[in-house]
Amino acid sequence: MARGDVVIINFPRPSGPAGREQVGTRPAVVVQTDISDGDLPTTIVVPMTSTLGVTRFPHTIYVDPSPQNGLSTPSVLLVFQLRAIDKSRVGSRIGRLEQSYLQQLENEMRGILVL
Repeated sequence: MARGDVVIINFPRPSGPAGREQVGTRPAVVVQTDISDGDLPTTIVVPMTSTLGVTRFPHTIYVDPSPQNGLSTPSVLLVFQLRAIDKSRVGSRIGRLEQSYLQQLENEMRGILVL
C-alpha cells in the first residue's frame, strides 16, 4: 500500500445510533506516508462516495473515473472524513489517484487540518 493508492475498504458501522460516517465496502485513497506505513497496524485514508450531491460540503473533491484510478463511476473524495483504519479492513488495490487529484487532496487536508 502506498500513498495515493485507491483501495477497497470495508468501513465498519459504528456502535450506537446511526451517524454520518461512511460505512460499508467502498473505495478510499491511502494518504499515510509510505515511510511509516510498514510499522503501524493502521493506515490513514480518505473515503469516497458515488453520491455526487455531497460536493455541496466543503473539503470534498470530485474525481472522474479512469483506467489509472480504477474507479468505475464518478466519485467524491470525502476529505472531511479522513480516518485511520485497521489494515485488515483494506481489500484490493484498484488503481492510483492521478497526480492532479492527489495535489488537490493534499491541499484540502492542509486546509481542514490547518497545516
